[in-house]
Amino acid sequence: MILRFSLPFRTTWGQRLLICGSEPSLGAWNLDQAVPLDYNLDTGIWSREITLPDDQPGALEYKYLLLNEQANSTEWEWGPNRTVAYDGHQFQRLVLEDYWRAPAEPENELFTAAFTEALFRRPAKPGKAAPTARVADSVVRFQLLAARVEPGQQLCVLGSDAALGAWDGRKAVVLSNATYPTWTAEVALEQPDRALVYKYGVWDPQERKIVLLETGADRVLPPATDRKTLRVRSDDKFRYPNNWRGAGVALPVFALRSHRGLGVGEFPDLKLLVDWAVSTGLKMVQILPINDTVATHTWVDSYPYAAISVFALHPQYLNLEAIAPLQDKAAQQELDALRDQLNGLDFVDYEPMMNAKWKFIKQLYKQEKKAFLADPEFQKYREEQKAWLAPYAAFSALRDRFGTADFQQWPEEYRTPKLVDQLTQETATDFDEFGVHFFTQFHLDKQLREAVTYARQHGVVLKGDLPIGIYRHSVDAWTQPELYHMHQQAGAPPDDFSTTGQNWRFPTYNWERMAEDGYAWWKQRMGQLARYFDALRIDHILGFFRIWEIPGHSVEGLLGHFSPALPLHQHEIEQRLGWFDYRRLCEPYIRWHMVERIFHGQAQAVFDEFMEADHHGAIRMKEHVRTQRQVEAVLDAQCAAEPSLVDHCKWLKTGLYQLINEVLFVPDDLRPDHYHPRITLNKSTSFAELDETSRRRLYDDIYIDFFYKRHEGFWREQGLVKLPPVRYATNMLICGEDLGMVPDSVPGVMKALGILGLNIQRMPSNPRTEFGHPNDAPYLSVVSPGSHDMSTLRGWWEEDREITQRFFETMLGHHGEQAPYYCEPWVVREILVQHLHSPAMWAIFPLQDLLALHAELRRNNPQDEQINVPANPQHFWKYRLHLPLETLNDNAGFIEDVKKLITSSGR
Repeated sequence: MILRFSLPFRTTWGQRLLICGSEPSLGAWNLDQAVPLDYNLDTGIWSREITLPDDQPGALEYKYLLLNEQANSTEWEWGPNRTVAYDGHQFQRLVLEDYWRAPAEPENELFTAAFTEALFRRPAKPGKAAPTARVADSVVRFQLLAARVEPGQQLCVLGSDAALGAWDGRKAVVLSNATYPTWTAEVALEQPDRALVYKYGVWDPQERKIVLLETGADRVLPPATDRKTLRVRSDDKFRYPNNWRGAGVALPVFALRSHRGLGVGEFPDLKLLVDWAVSTGLKMVQILPINDTVATHTWVDSYPYAAISVFALHPQYLNLEAIAPLQDKAAQQELDALRDQLNGLDFVDYEPMMNAKWKFIKQLYKQEKKAFLADPEFQKYREEQKAWLAPYAAFSALRDRFGTADFQQWPEEYRTPKLVDQLTQETATDFDEFGVHFFTQFHLDKQLREAVTYARQHGVVLKGDLPIGIYRHSVDAWTQPELYHMHQQAGAPPDDFSTTGQNWRFPTYNWERMAEDGYAWWKQRMGQLARYFDALRIDHILGFFRIWEIPGHSVEGLLGHFSPALPLHQHEIEQRLGWFDYRRLCEPYIRWHMVERIFHGQAQAVFDEFMEADHHGAIRMKEHVRTQRQVEAVLDAQCAAEPSLVDHCKWLKTGLYQLINEVLFVPDDLRPDHYHPRITLNKSTSFAELDETSRRRLYDDIYIDFFYKRHEGFWREQGLVKLPPVRYATNMLICGEDLGMVPDSVPGVMKALGILGLNIQRMPSNPRTEFGHPNDAPYLSVVSPGSHDMSTLRGWWEEDREITQRFFETMLGHHGEQAPYYCEPWVVREILVQHLHSPAMWAIFPLQDLLALHAELRRNNPQDEQINVPANPQHFWKYRLHLPLETLNDNAGFIEDVKKLITSSGR
């Protein structure tokens, strides 16, 4: 049997097409053995023939790749491996007429799980097999890869041959979706010796008619002269008249409010939010991280980006009644009373809520233990998740046993996970300490997956959130410390949220070590997220290009530097600046007038306690307070001894940190005599007091080049190495949070990998503009009026009247008009409409901003609507929706209002 590959493709000089596949004659997936295709200059078609055995049916997998000899690079075509079945008894020749699947095409993202598993999910029952042509000499198998087909519709093919209806839409051949998203049908053409002209359409099986015919020129199938031939026509994508666009709502799970909750949102509440999304036409529900953050059993654990496990789910999201009724009537009465008490609050009271959760989780565990441990479903779950589940259960129990999540403070034998298997055996006398965590995670997983299935069945995408870092005192650091730089801290450079940068205190990643096993930890992490989500937001995606790495001795972020980076050697600084003095450039520059300006009347007392005179009027910090961490430790001890000094110590810290930040270069921690310019050094007193020539050379020649030019190619390479293994570990739709100081190379890498960017109007990517416009967003992006790290629209509107006025005139078009003092519902509507009409694939709105459309639904005080304040490292994450979701679902007027906005925008 002859198998012929045929592919039209116009190459440039130095490019060649190859094919690689499962057959030995196609290289057996050995890239070095890939088979080159031959090019026909007249037709522009690349082709190759191989011989297959005639005596038995078979199947093979294959894929095309583009070789660029000049760049010495190889690029696979986009998509899964192509598969084809063959039968030498029926046909002597199999002709595969393919199209090159171009990478980095926006339409490719329609084949991610968000679309195939949720938005265009096919019915659970198996689709009908592809229509098979009658026995004939020449048969064409029409094959089209198309995900964007509504569940109640099908694809069909219509053409000039009588077998395709002779352009009579009522006689179109309906394709099978048995192998969705691939649609197929076999047709024996009436006149195979004539060129066939045809098109694909969307077929409504209820009305039995074509409801949409694809755009563009007719497709043409050349005539066939060979007999006993099966032609597999794998066509290019369905040509829609417009891009698919959708809208979604964003709200953390903890902020959900329902009648059945216990003072906090729970996983079953997601179903109520899905119901509301369906009724309004919203297609996505976006949440914040949901991993377990219980480290201290205090309100500090409310921070969702400091998980003690990147795999375990947070116990606060467990609905107790969904596990089993409490058999103890007194306990049930206590639970009911606590529910009324906690649900009556207008915020999440984290500690009382978690105390109640743990109390009744432990009671339910004792009540259900025997049946639970014998449950085959649990045994299956435990086996599937054992790689992380047993260490997590051990870590959680030891945390409670020793009163801290800092495993370095545990007894020596527990500081490594060597005893995990022994500790978590069911026969151990203290197994219940560990078993309760197996119990909790099993039911959390069960309840979340039920909500996920519910969302998918209703055509709603559930979008999760992947924090960029890991918590320092976590299971992950306990079990695999070699994957992280534990002596460093991750954060973010200064931005609109924080002028001194952000210090998240997470260790940074040891990417070199992670690469040794092909990024196995990342792939495991992404696989776990794909268990629950069809779309994912990667927090601070810039961290895959370079992370802001802060030395362990710093509290704030100004003394950090990007890592990896290309620091300047001392000789390079000396050559470009004209001089190099370590003490002047790399040590804190402190003078008496600075001390007076910061500490005013207490300047002398502060000097006497913390500083000492140096040479020629210079001042230096005393040895025991030379770093910010040392200052923090000294002042924290003073506050602990005298609580009334808290405010004074806070004031002192701020001022002393400011002085310690007065450096112009930060030494590299790995390479001696190498230095990084301190971020925003031009705003420092040390810089201001240089001579004019030094200022110009330092800022214009060194600083600008270092942060905006020197690293572009280097960081692009970093992103292209680290991101693909993470991106392609699952089929989730990936969105990147790319706000802040974005290298020029980032958008190109994200586009090449099909990762959606984020566009927020008040944080434009173009630094030369004050506001962005949703109309300028690219298709592969998400537009949103704000995020959980920002004030809501109403809150932002009241922050700065001058900015509000400029926005009102320039962005909303009210030139010469006075902006209203408050963000009235009609103003909110104009802003939301702008976003809805954006060309971006997704427009996602915080629920608070949607509620602002109706004065009677929104909170009175917009400041109470903000979820996080990034500038405050001690922020208590307690925001809770003020309306029960049941009430929201019953408000027909609001639902209809939102629905009209979405429908009229074409989303």
